[in-house]
Amino acid sequence: MSYGIPAAEPSAQIPVCPRHPDRPSYVRCQRCGRPACPDCQRAAAVGFQCVDCVNEAARSTPAVRTVYGGAVTTGKPVITYGIIAACVLIYVLQLLVPNEAVFQNLAFANVYAEPRWGELEPWRMLTAAFLHSQGSYLHIILNMYTLWIFGQALEPLLGRVKFLALYLISAVGGSVGYLILTPLYVPGQQLAGVVGASGAIFGLFGAMLLVQRHRGGETRQLWVLIAINGVIGFLIPQIAWQAHLGGLITGALCAAVVAYTPRGPRQGLLQAAGLAAVFALLVLVSWIRVSAG
Repeated sequence: MSYGIPAAEPSAQIPVCPRHPDRPSYVRCQRCGRPACPDCQRAAAVGFQCVDCVNEAARSTPAVRTVYGGAVTTGKPVITYGIIAACVLIYVLQLLVPNEAVFQNLAFANVYAEPRWGELEPWRMLTAAFLHSQGSYLHIILNMYTLWIFGQALEPLLGRVKFLALYLISAVGGSVGYLILTPLYVPGQQLAGVVGASGAIFGLFGAMLLVQRHRGGETRQLWVLIAINGVIGFLIPQIAWQAHLGGLITGALCAAVVAYTPRGPRQGLLQAAGLAAVFALLVLVSWIRVSAG
């Protein structure tokens, strides 16, 4: 008689990774006990965990928030860098595209906010903030340097989404300030296009001032910086101080919404509603201005 050799029990077989069945895996996850190949191992406080357990833990762990409700992030301020990159790219296009076509299609002038002249293009109130004077590199260099300085401070504190909203709404606020504080279009008058990120930059000034006061920090240097830049707007020709003032007030209003919203599970929703209300206020003020003539 011949006797067959009994087959090995499954439990005696070589362990393999569930995600890669062709790979023997002798290291087991400290959390679920399943084998994990080197590609699926993640270092833990003790031993290793499999990638599935690490992902599950990340999904179930509440996101860490700043005092203003923004998600805590590490690394570079990507929104700040993204805005700088967009401004630089558009500036290059301004230099390369002939006949100032970029300027002509994106710059803001009051006539584009007045429907009576058939030139209603309100998006220019935002796009103008991404253009800069082609007559001097200093305009874009100073604006982008200031954005880099203040963006590194405000973006991590407010969170990326709210920082972007603050910047864009402040840019529109700068155009609204110009619309309110300068004469409306007169037929036959030469158009004076308004460009530059200065309105949005002043919005960051206003936001930083409000945030510093809310946190009990020192604000004297900020007041000096705002005063110096404000005076420059009156002394140097072709600088729209009206846009600076509009951006400053708008940025402070946006920061007040973010800073003074009570903390809690609905903080983000209330902040979004408040920022939307600031934008709606800008629209209302613009409508009143052009309606009054």
